[in-house]
Amino acid sequence: MTNILNLDALQNAALNTDPYPYFTVDRSISDDAVQAVINDFPRIQDGGSYNLEDVKVGPEFDKFLKSLDTPEFRRILCDKFDVDVMDLPMMITLRGHSRKKDGRIHTDSKTKVLTILIYLNEDWPAATGRLRVLRSGEDMEDYADEIIPGPGSLMAFKVTDHGWHGYPSFEGKRQSIQINFLTSEAANSKHRFFHGLSAKLKKLRRGSQDDY
Repeated sequence: MTNILNLDALQNAALNTDPYPYFTVDRSISDDAVQAVINDFPRIQDGGSYNLEDVKVGPEFDKFLKSLDTPEFRRILCDKFDVDVMDLPMMITLRGHSRKKDGRIHTDSKTKVLTILIYLNEDWPAATGRLRVLRSGEDMEDYADEIIPGPGSLMAFKVTDHGWHGYPSFEGKRQSIQINFLTSEAANSKHRFFHGLSAKLKKLRRGSQDDY
């Protein structure tokens, strides 16, 4: 089976260490698969993160998901960041809509070892909504790198106390998949519980079970 994830591009990506360990790939999904994956992205109309079981996953998107949890993918990350994630639990969540309040400067939870973000938008003409690798927790303009959330663009980083990131406020469709390798199954269960609870509350507010 042809790899949907462009493992060669990930393997060959240069690791940056300023201001924390991260790497980027402009096109992490094979050219012959990326449009189908984008077209099959689950319909998400509200902000926040969603567990896979809380959305409707189509066949093309499911193929893409299966290409993520492989020993080859994990090994590249181990070698790149000098951490062992071969047996750590993996959590996958989706975002489909950015609210004005989203993108505020933050670091990831200490229960996360690595974070991988893959953007699944056909293009990105907007000047805002572009992920920034930040040097501090105070200034959105003090950034080392900026990632355009286009078709298959990827950023992976090691979670640290100073792993600041965020993006200038954007409201609208902004599709992404977030992959986290977590410290324990307990952490995995806790994150998934709160994401699932949030999704259920949003469905109740909309008064429909067919939005996702």
